[in-house]
Amino acid sequence: MQKTLIICKPDCLEQKHVGNVVDRFEKAGFEIIGCKMTRLTSAQLREHYAHVASKPFYPEIEAFMSSRPVIVLALRGENVVAVVRDLLGPTDSRKAPKGTIRGDFGTEMMKNVVHASDSEENGLIEIARFFRADEIYA
Repeated sequence: MQKTLIICKPDCLEQKHVGNVVDRFEKAGFEIIGCKMTRLTSAQLREHYAHVASKPFYPEIEAFMSSRPVIVLALRGENVVAVVRDLLGPTDSRKAPKGTIRGDFGTEMMKNVVHASDSEENGLIEIARFFRADEIYA
């Protein structure tokens, strides 16, 4: 069984879409094996977004992602990485079709409701970044 990390971003909480988002993951058959609300620190965000931390737009990402608490989830299930990414739709919410999470709830490139791991390997790395071992129930 694969594992993946989900971050319900500040816009997801602000617009009160967390229940709808989690419902879609559960209806797809995935098990929640970790869940918590947290405020992301600059250090966590720099590590998580290391691949773009040197880009001129990074400060905007950090400001947005630390603007309010987020909900982080660890999910487990068969082919969870690919299926979750299909449920989300494209990163740019403006290009995401209706029926996808980002197409239904997102508003732009950054305000796209949810982060999800892009590979099984990154899922494990990201889960370890945001959860202690005793916070995962798998």
